[in-house]
Amino acid sequence: MTDLLSAKKLAASVDQLADLMDRGVVVLRLGEHDERDFTTRDLVVANPAVPKPWENPFLRAATGAGVPITTEIRLLTDRLNRDRVIGVTGTAGKSTTAEMIHHILTRVGVPAHLGGNIGGSLLDRLDTIEANDWIVLELSSAMLYWLADAVAYRGAAGFSPRIAILTNLQPNHLDWHGTLEHYQQCKQNIFGYQRPGDRSIKIDDIDPSAAHVPLRIPGRHNQINAQFALVAASTATGLGPTEAANLLSDFAGLPHRLQLIAEHDGLRFYDDSKSTTPQATCLAVAALGDPARVHLIAGGYDKGIDLSPIVTLASQLAGLYTIGDTGPGLAQSGGAYCSTLQRAVETAVAQMRAGDVLLLSPGCASWDQFDNYEQRGEAFCRLVGAQVASTARPVS
Repeated sequence: MTDLLSAKKLAASVDQLADLMDRGVVVLRLGEHDERDFTTRDLVVANPAVPKPWENPFLRAATGAGVPITTEIRLLTDRLNRDRVIGVTGTAGKSTTAEMIHHILTRVGVPAHLGGNIGGSLLDRLDTIEANDWIVLELSSAMLYWLADAVAYRGAAGFSPRIAILTNLQPNHLDWHGTLEHYQQCKQNIFGYQRPGDRSIKIDDIDPSAAHVPLRIPGRHNQINAQFALVAASTATGLGPTEAANLLSDFAGLPHRLQLIAEHDGLRFYDDSKSTTPQATCLAVAALGDPARVHLIAGGYDKGIDLSPIVTLASQLAGLYTIGDTGPGLAQSGGAYCSTLQRAVETAVAQMRAGDVLLLSPGCASWDQFDNYEQRGEAFCRLVGAQVASTARPVS
């Protein structure tokens, strides 16, 4: 296993490999790469987080030496019956939609497994997947790049699930893809290898006048996510839309996705750390009602995308508190540049009054200050807890 990060930064991951290293099964090369590790192996398994892999000199060296390259998601899809796979992608909403589909299937008693970009790898659970089980996969644009025809290795077949969903498509991950066109093409790959009789579901297939789905989580965007889930679940099982919708009535939502984490003295606190695009941030604000009562914390790692929707939103808010690499630019719209999440929470809480909402919905990735969005959301929850510890009432 080789990584450019140091052993210290990868300590948690390295600890998980301790038994394999003790047995000599795994050898580490950390803090650097050696080209020979890529050119003298039987197989290279690339991390899909590696940006522009077609330009990476070490992956190019592997290809030049005739060494096949694969990824965790291709190792999985090569071993699945694609006729039992529901795939979900999109700039926003894909995690919630995938979870909703899995929730409906399990509530109705249909064996289903959730994986891909959410819920961890299914590779170590292959022996528990029966022939008639359904697999729900959240698929990122990077994963879909590696699932295209002949990308991973010579003769690699393109993969698309039998039931494929594209929730929406907005500019994102341009640092990885290089161009918007490449990002869009990778997203469209979810349909690119479908077969006659397969089902593709896009926003045009969703009825905007459909009956309201009884959800515990707010926002019109979650109603749209629910409609995607209803179509997919109905296609897979034959359930009627009303029956499927009722099965979502106890869906509690996902951690770090517009999650109400505390109420205190008439104040509400929402963790939407999963928001990594400005469009997702705008949807979160709209879901909470009057924006003039919303104090928004935004900013983070710069993915090279246009953040102007957040800038435009600033004048409508009760307050904008910006953090991270993109914070200074966002603050020019009238917000307060706070640099760190801790300072942003403290500054915002000091400005709030009864009826106000504090929302962490960064609109940016977390990698400038946190390892991932989960870590950022957990830090926000701790900071909010510290601010209101004496009388806060946690929400189950």
